[in-house]
Amino acid sequence: MHRKLNSSDNVSSRFLLHICTLICGLLDRFIPNRSAMDFEYAHYMLTGGRVEKEDVGPCSPSKQLYRKHLAEILNMNRTRILAFKNKAPTLAKNNHESFSPLSPERTLDAPDIVDDFYLNLLDWGSGNVVAIALGNSVYLWDASDGSISELLSTDDDDIGPVTSVKWAPDGKHLAVGFNNSHVQLWDSSPIRLVDELRTLRGGHRLRVVSLDWNDHILTTGGMDGLIINNDVRIRSHCVSTYRGHNQEVCGLKWCSTGRQLASGGNDNLVHIWCISMASTNSSNQWLHRLEDHSAAVKALSWCPFQSNLLASGGGIGDQCIKFWNTNTGACLNSVNTGSQVCSLLWSTHERELLSAHGFNDNQLTLWRYPSMVKIVELYGHTSRVLSMAKSPDGRNVASIAGDETLRFWNVFGTPLKKPGTERKQEPFSNVPRIR
Repeated sequence: MHRKLNSSDNVSSRFLLHICTLICGLLDRFIPNRSAMDFEYAHYMLTGGRVEKEDVGPCSPSKQLYRKHLAEILNMNRTRILAFKNKAPTLAKNNHESFSPLSPERTLDAPDIVDDFYLNLLDWGSGNVVAIALGNSVYLWDASDGSISELLSTDDDDIGPVTSVKWAPDGKHLAVGFNNSHVQLWDSSPIRLVDELRTLRGGHRLRVVSLDWNDHILTTGGMDGLIINNDVRIRSHCVSTYRGHNQEVCGLKWCSTGRQLASGGNDNLVHIWCISMASTNSSNQWLHRLEDHSAAVKALSWCPFQSNLLASGGGIGDQCIKFWNTNTGACLNSVNTGSQVCSLLWSTHERELLSAHGFNDNQLTLWRYPSMVKIVELYGHTSRVLSMAKSPDGRNVASIAGDETLRFWNVFGTPLKKPGTERKQEPFSNVPRIR
């Protein structure tokens, strides 16, 4: 039998209930978001789970009621089926005051994406248009107005699927590599609508999975291990060939000066080539042959603030990001990321490097260089990230993954304007003057 409550207990109880009701009412005014729901715990409770309670001994009904309301307010009592875990998100703040959200700003469906680590199916051109290859088709997404158009599609299985895309520096012409070893050049400018300019044939024997431009030279890398420089202005387009890889060339990047080319292959090798050494006869044309990776190297990125600095990332058997002095061939640093490195992008504004990963977390990781301290990790993809591309202004990053989604992240943010770069407005500039 419980003891009979006296008047003071009743007053205290009513007061506490009133306070708890007010607080709960205020809390209920917050609209919960789906990402904050603790679905794992909700499922546990729905299937008969219970939370073990600490044995606190006998107490009066008023104290039990007080404890119950207090626990719910402090989120100590998880007896509700729809449980939430609202925590303040961790934001990456750089010295240019940009914040990297933990979730993508936009997510688009990408059905029929070919989930192949070696392919390069995404690029963001200087015209602010994203090109993405989905199966046998290539689609364009205009970032300025959100419009989507189909550039090309082929029903011929002897040609497709599309294995690589790369915008020319002008942002109007797109190179498209195919499974049958051909490369097509397309003009996407509004004046000409959509037009196939030409098809490059005869260079490769197998699929073309990597592309990069050096002015009017389109460099292609194939499954046959060849790297071919194509002058797209002339009929006999194959002007020189690099030989050094004995397996698929899945990564190609020209440096900003156009003097050096980095290539990565399924043979775990990174080569540095000099444009002056390209020849169809020489058997040893590379400037440096880098053999430190222990898995396929697809991720390559040249540093924007140091022209001879290259970052490379290894596959699932390597998991390392390595930094190279391409003048000497020395490895400056190696960082084990703990997962497959699929793509790398340097920040245009800050000394930061973004890496995209595969198993197990399929995350994007922003690093501070040269300390290689993690700034933030971005999650959202449920399958390995295949490729990344950066917007022309250097702020946003697009990522494509095997989960058939294209996600956009505001990773690098907007840089602060340096003092003195803005012209100060003259006082009373709007007042007419007599000369």
